Amino acid sequence: MIAPSALREIMKEGAEYALLDVREHGVHAEGHPFFAVPLPLSRLDLDAQRLLPRKSVPLYLLDQGGDLPLARRAAETLAKLGYSDVTLVDGGVEAWREAGFELFSGVNVPSKAFGEFVEETYNTPRVTAEELAARQKRGEKIVILDSRPYPEFHRMSIPGGIDMPGAELVHRVFESVSDETTQIIVNCAGRTRSIIGAQSLINAGLANPVAALKDGTMGWYLAGQKLAHREDTVAPLPAEEALQRSQSAARAVAAKFKVPEADKAMLEGFQRESGTRSLFLLDMRDEAEYLEGHMPGSQHAPGGQLVQATDEYVGVRNARLVLIDTEGVRAVMTASWLLQMGWPEVYVLKAEASDLAETGELSGPAIETSPVITPFELDAVLASGEAVAVVDIGTSLDYRAGHVPGAYWAIRARLKEDLIFIPPVGLIILTSRDGRLAHLAAEEVSAIRPEVIVRVLDGGTRAWEKASLPLESGETRLLSKTDDIWYKPYDKGDPEEVKRRMQDYLTWEVGLMKQIEREGLVRFRKAGE
Repeated sequence: MIAPSALREIMKEGAEYALLDVREHGVHAEGHPFFAVPLPLSRLDLDAQRLLPRKSVPLYLLDQGGDLPLARRAAETLAKLGYSDVTLVDGGVEAWREAGFELFSGVNVPSKAFGEFVEETYNTPRVTAEELAARQKRGEKIVILDSRPYPEFHRMSIPGGIDMPGAELVHRVFESVSDETTQIIVNCAGRTRSIIGAQSLINAGLANPVAALKDGTMGWYLAGQKLAHREDTVAPLPAEEALQRSQSAARAVAAKFKVPEADKAMLEGFQRESGTRSLFLLDMRDEAEYLEGHMPGSQHAPGGQLVQATDEYVGVRNARLVLIDTEGVRAVMTASWLLQMGWPEVYVLKAEASDLAETGELSGPAIETSPVITPFELDAVLASGEAVAVVDIGTSLDYRAGHVPGAYWAIRARLKEDLIFIPPVGLIILTSRDGRLAHLAAEEVSAIRPEVIVRVLDGGTRAWEKASLPLESGETRLLSKTDDIWYKPYDKGDPEEVKRRMQDYLTWEVGLMKQIEREGLVRFRKAGE
């Protein structure tokens, strides 16, 4: 155990540590310390290896309070996974609050707060939705660059927008915007990526006038403007001349922000030290490039998302980060921001084609599989009328979008309490989106209900869908409270609730700067510091 006051002193020292919030993600969003990383017990054994590569790093586990039941279970799981330095935060979140320390609501808080710092520090230009709509109506020369990943852009976007995510902006802009008098507007869903994206182009020395769209697509919607849906206009990769301009701009940014480079020899040295110093290899390129070939052991972390949601890729505070790119532009731009966020060691490594020896997705931890049932076998069982229960332990959002007809939904960490709500059955079939989480839970369900046969849907709900079997949607049979994830404002169905949640979210973002001033642990940097 460690008291909150003692932990805060450790957090001031600059050494490596990981403060892990093992509550569900939605509960984490209700209030947590500034540098707490969400790693719910339900997904701990799936995500620990990626977020915590060094087994000897000091880990501090955060629970709600009381007897710390989730933290104690998480400590047992981490010990089984080989982690050797695990401490519980005495009294959890409740004790942190009682000690007078700040709790932050929301998700990706360090990144969101940093976006507000950037706008305030550099006075990043911005336009409102009303101003942009009026200028478009007048026929002004404007290009709208959407700094979000394609799935977000495809879901909803500003009419006429071009998808150019995060670190791709400086990499691709010269190919897409040739006229230096054209006004560039950068947008995201809210504020952070709009601000970081616009300021990236300004830092890169673009001659064009550049501004962030104030409050992004949320601001556009709240202003009564119509959003576009299912658009697919994606910025092309740069040809040789445009790439040279991007690389020249990136070199100037690297010099201004003192971005260090790493060569192969340095990387080999870092890897030899990975037993005593946490090392993250982060590939900045887009997903297609990463899947085609990447450096062994690197995880895909596209630059814009890494700045926007650092805690989703790096679980260890003050770790050593090596950003990998093939052209150098995306890694340099991302590194310039991470250094300003306060990360002490960030390096750029320019990889050659011969270094990209690994293909496909980053392999996750090995999982012991349980007996399975195929989608068509399950379909036949359900049609037979036998006393069976399908339990989906994927995210509540995935379950709402589509699940096996008649399936229940539960949170893995609460199965012991919530399985009592299903009727007596002789067979329980577990599923999740890809089945991996279901395999991990199978042994736990067998221990909870030893009289029941437990099977896992082979390939999960995704395989059921690929087999063209029917899906049911909606929150139809919930065994657990749906606080497993943080719901985005537009994930709710009622239009008035969407508007209210959007406004609340934007107000929350703007208010973060005052809260971190009270917190006292955070120090962002600006150019030259």
